[in-house]
Amino acid sequence: MKTIKGPAIFLAQFADDKAPFNNLKSICEWAKSIGYAGVQIPAWDGRLVDIEKAAESKDYAQEIKGIVNEAGLELTEFATHLQGQLVASHPAYDIMFDAFAVDKVKNNPPARAEWAANQVKAAATASSHLGINVMASFSGALLWHTMYPWPQRPAGLVEAGFKELAKKWTPILDHCKDKGVDVCYELHPGEDLHDGITYEMFLEATNQHTAAKILYDPSHFVLQQLDYLQFIDIYHEKIGMFHVKDAEFNPTGKSGVYGGFQGWVDRPGRFRSLGDGQVDFNGIFTKLSQYGFDGWAVLEWECCIKSPQQGAEEGSRFIADHIIKVTEK
Repeated sequence: MKTIKGPAIFLAQFADDKAPFNNLKSICEWAKSIGYAGVQIPAWDGRLVDIEKAAESKDYAQEIKGIVNEAGLELTEFATHLQGQLVASHPAYDIMFDAFAVDKVKNNPPARAEWAANQVKAAATASSHLGINVMASFSGALLWHTMYPWPQRPAGLVEAGFKELAKKWTPILDHCKDKGVDVCYELHPGEDLHDGITYEMFLEATNQHTAAKILYDPSHFVLQQLDYLQFIDIYHEKIGMFHVKDAEFNPTGKSGVYGGFQGWVDRPGRFRSLGDGQVDFNGIFTKLSQYGFDGWAVLEWECCIKSPQQGAEEGSRFIADHIIKVTEK
């Protein structure tokens, strides 16, 4: 058993062009002032880090770490969700996902995918410079448009899709393994890797690649109506990262899991600030501690009702209150 580290905060939803959220120094000072011990940095946000420079220069990577440490915090991990999304993207989403790419590769899917792969590799290299052995990402999606089997999927389509996904990711995973960094995929609706079954299919397609791990986020499992506690029992050896994020599912006679194309406030399944949703965090922290999860409890805030400032302030206390100092007797 191990005591989970924390509380930490994922900075992606808080970064802004307005102070104190517009640079790494001031946003870290803000996070420290409301009770956090660590920060997870989105590798796509140039206001916080130049991830290519952090890969090329150990001195610059140490400079980033120094800014975080000077505020009294630890740099917990880098996150490459947006770049990972672009590693494998179906053409139906090209226009929307171009927003995640730099200008020089927009309207050019092959160049965009190559840029995205290099970004993920850069984040792994930067992580290795700092002795960080995990990073977060999305798998991207070649098959998500076929999620519901209508029209009926042709035999072999799913297998072909995962073969292609593995082809795109294996060179990246090989690079990460060489750097001693695991890619922790956030299992997320909209991604080909969105639950345990699809994660297992990806492992099979990559010949059980040892660098392919899981970022555990129970909020996405609530929205899918998946047993998120049993998930820990099954996959605890593969869980390398943990997002502490709450959610609720309130189906009606009009709408259920798929949400009726409604906005977040009106959907039966929606994200909430910590403690305002339905997630059993006592059970989650117990199981992760019991199984020896050796990582950080990182707030991810995406509440559709509560303000980010209140959500962040309450979140640090919520996580601190749920961290179990495991018994040594």
